[in-house]
Amino acid sequence: MIYLDSAATTLQKPAAVAAASARAINQLASPGRGGHRPAMEAAETAFTCREAAARLFHVTNPEQVVFTFNATHGLNIAIKTLARPGSRVVVSGYEHNAVTRPLHALGADVRVARSHLFDQEAALAAFRRELDRGADLAVCTHVSNVFGFILPVEKIAGLCRERGVPLVVDASQSAGCVPLDFTALGAAFAAMPGHKGLYGPQGTGLLLCGTDPVPLLEGGTGSESKHQSMPDFLPDRLEAGTHNIAGIAGLLEGLRFVERRGVEKIAAHETDLIRRMGEGLCALPGAEVFLSGDPAVQAGVLSFRLRGRDCEEVGELLGGRGAALRAGLHCAPLAHESAGTLETGTVRASVSAFSTGREIEKFLHLMRELDTAEN
Repeated sequence: MIYLDSAATTLQKPAAVAAASARAINQLASPGRGGHRPAMEAAETAFTCREAAARLFHVTNPEQVVFTFNATHGLNIAIKTLARPGSRVVVSGYEHNAVTRPLHALGADVRVARSHLFDQEAALAAFRRELDRGADLAVCTHVSNVFGFILPVEKIAGLCRERGVPLVVDASQSAGCVPLDFTALGAAFAAMPGHKGLYGPQGTGLLLCGTDPVPLLEGGTGSESKHQSMPDFLPDRLEAGTHNIAGIAGLLEGLRFVERRGVEKIAAHETDLIRRMGEGLCALPGAEVFLSGDPAVQAGVLSFRLRGRDCEEVGELLGGRGAALRAGLHCAPLAHESAGTLETGTVRASVSAFSTGREIEKFLHLMRELDTAEN
């Protein structure tokens, strides 16, 4: 199989990830739930994972790293900490439903900072405009999950700091693929999954906390057990219930892999493959390709359409020929609205550190076959 759906889940992972998860299932208990060796080793594994994430994302204190089920879980905590019914919230024109649905459910006044695809200056100007009209919160994806568009979050964070507006960063498509310095951003929160660019198991995620959060769940934490309110300190305040220690052990090995390989090296590999793929697709007469051409503006995600062909049909045809991509709206209708693809959706290809140039060539060969068959 030619696997080109890493923006959904990185299927190919370091062998150490599965091995660590299997070992945790067989040998580790739950952190904070006992003084015996299996519980203590579980606690050590969890803290080591926090330390690895803190190093990778430049977080001052590992206890600011909170384990979540996924990025959606973390985004819900962040948004429901900072937004209320009627809160004026500025978002980019490329947000995922994991951002927009919680905001709409809260009854927030959502203002979209609309901008053209791959135009970072326009995105920055749009945020400036909306922030100057007054805002209680800003939420911005770092990288569009549909188009790979890298938004200028560092500059957007600067605008927010100047105006005293808290910022939540959705790092779902950037964590492990694009450098992210949480302390330099000064963001209130950054949420990310474990199963994409961090090469961990599904059902894992991280929330980096730069401000005091409100718990989304209440329950046992293994600490402050005599009190009926959640602990007032991190990470316990947000980690009610039993930890996914098998997932955390696997995520630790994913983080170690990214740290050893280097985020910059992974980013260069992915953007090179996307450039080669995009240029190859552009040579097809029937293809419309959403390619920036600037590696500083587009990460390892590429969308395209074949004129006159249904995107879902194209995705199914490719799947039947051994190429795994995703077609449709990708849970991000706002991004498609911004790019003018809402009515059709797109076919999305996305790569990882394990993707190869040979796979890209085999995929392009399949696409030439499809294009020739249509014409």
